[in-house]
Amino acid sequence: MKKVLIANRGEIARRVIRTLRRMNIKSVAIYSDADKNAPFVFEADEALHIGPSPSAESYLVQDRIIDVAQKLGVDAIHPGYGFLSENADFADKLKKAGITLIGPSSDAMRVMGDKLSAKQRVKTYNVPLVPGIDEAVSDAQKAKDIAVEIGFPVLIKASAGGGGKGMRLVERLEDLEEQMQLAQSEARSSFGDDAVFVEKFVTKPRHIEIQIFADNHGNVVHLFERECSIQRRHQKVVEEAPSAVLTPELREKMGQAACDVARACDYAGAGTVEFLLDADLNFYFLEMNTRLQVEHPVTEEITGLDLVEWQIRVARGEELPKKQEELAIKGHAIEVRVYAEDALNNFTPDIGTLKRYRKPTDSYVRIDDAFEEGMEIPIYYDPMIAKLVTVGKDRMEAIERMIEAIDNYQISGLKTTLDFGKFVMKHEAFRSGDFDTNFVKHYFSDPLIMTTSQKEEERVLLASIDQIWNRLSQEQSKEFASKEMR
Repeated sequence: MKKVLIANRGEIARRVIRTLRRMNIKSVAIYSDADKNAPFVFEADEALHIGPSPSAESYLVQDRIIDVAQKLGVDAIHPGYGFLSENADFADKLKKAGITLIGPSSDAMRVMGDKLSAKQRVKTYNVPLVPGIDEAVSDAQKAKDIAVEIGFPVLIKASAGGGGKGMRLVERLEDLEEQMQLAQSEARSSFGDDAVFVEKFVTKPRHIEIQIFADNHGNVVHLFERECSIQRRHQKVVEEAPSAVLTPELREKMGQAACDVARACDYAGAGTVEFLLDADLNFYFLEMNTRLQVEHPVTEEITGLDLVEWQIRVARGEELPKKQEELAIKGHAIEVRVYAEDALNNFTPDIGTLKRYRKPTDSYVRIDDAFEEGMEIPIYYDPMIAKLVTVGKDRMEAIERMIEAIDNYQISGLKTTLDFGKFVMKHEAFRSGDFDTNFVKHYFSDPLIMTTSQKEEERVLLASIDQIWNRLSQEQSKEFASKEMR
C-alpha cells in the first residue's frame, strides 16, 4: 500500500494524513469549492478538486471519487466517518475497481447498518438485547400489543435510523398509533425506509460504547469503553474513557459481548459496538458503527495506540498488532467537541468567521481541528471546529485540565460549545459520575443559564454601572452641599 486517497474532509482528513506520513504512505486529498483553502488540502501529498460545495455534488459522488483514485494510481481509500464510510454500495464498487477499502466488508456494513438484522445476528451469541421485538412492525394494533406486553414507556425506532431520526418515545397506549405514524413518516423521508420496531425504554440510560478491532485471521480484541452520555439531539458532545461507573468485571463482560457482535458479522477493521446501560448496570446492545468514530482520540490516549495505523495494517492483510492480554488502560481522557453552535439557543449552528483562533498548547492537551484563524466555517457540513482532548493520571485531573484548556482556547467571531463544555466539567452530576443521557434535559434546559463569559461580562458591566452611580452620587452630593453653603 503506497498511496491512499482520503474520501473525506476537515479534521479527520488531517488525522489520517498524519498517520500516512508516519507510515511513509503517500496521501491524496479531495476537496470541494468550500474547502479549497482548508489545511488538509495543503498537508496532503496530492490534492484534487472534486466538485461544488454541497456534499451531494462532491464528497458523496462515488463514481467521481473512484475515477480520481484510478487515475492517480491509488491503492486504497480511507473513508473517515460520515459521508461514504458506511456505504455498502461504495464498498462493492471499490472492490470491483480493485481498490482496497480501509474498512469492513460490504456484507458487514449491510448487516449492522440495519438495526433489525443486527439484532437478529447478535442473538445467536446471546448478546443482551433491550426487551421488545426484533422485526419490523407496520400494524398499529400489533405494536400496541407488544407495548402492553413489555410495559410503557416504549421507544418506536426506525430500523435504518440514526441520530435520533425516526424515533419516538411513547408513554401512553392512546398515543402509540399517532407516534408510530410520525416515526414511520420521518424514517421514510430520512432513510427511504419506513420500517420501525418497538422496544422498552430504558430509564436513566447511559450510552457506553466499546471500541473493537478484528483482522482477517480470526483475531478480535476490544480496546475498552468510551462514556458518551452527554448528548444534545441524540448526538454526542462530551466523551471520556474509561467510564466512571464500569467495574473491571462489567468492562470485561461488555468487551466480550462487543467482540461477539463483531464475530456475528465476520467483521474486519475498526468498529464500535454501542450499548445502553441502565441504572442497575444491566447492559443492552444498541447498534454497531462500522467505521472509525469521531471520539476515537480518547481511546488512543488511554491505550497509547494509533487506531488509524491499525486500520491500515488490517486492510493490508496483517494480523492485529496486539492480543487482548497485551492491552491495558493508562490514565483518563476526556473529549469536548467544539461546535460552532449557540448552546443557549438549543445548540443552533452559528456559522461565521474565526476572527480569533488561538489554541491551548499544554503537553496534556490534544486538539484535532480543521481550521485556522481567519477561515470561515462552511454552512454545507457539520459545524464542528475541533475536538479538544485532555488527559490525566485520573478522571479528576483530566476534568480540571479540560477546564483550564477551555479557558485557554480563544475563539471569537462566532458562538461555540466551549462554555457548555466548561458547564459540564464543573457540574456536580458530571464530576460525581451520576449522570445519564438526559443530562442536557435535566441540567441545561433553563434558558436563563448564562455561559461563563456572559456572566463575566455581566459582572464587569454591573461593576462599571456601580462605579458610575457612585461617582454621580458623590458629584450630586457635592453640588447639593455647595448650594446649601450659598
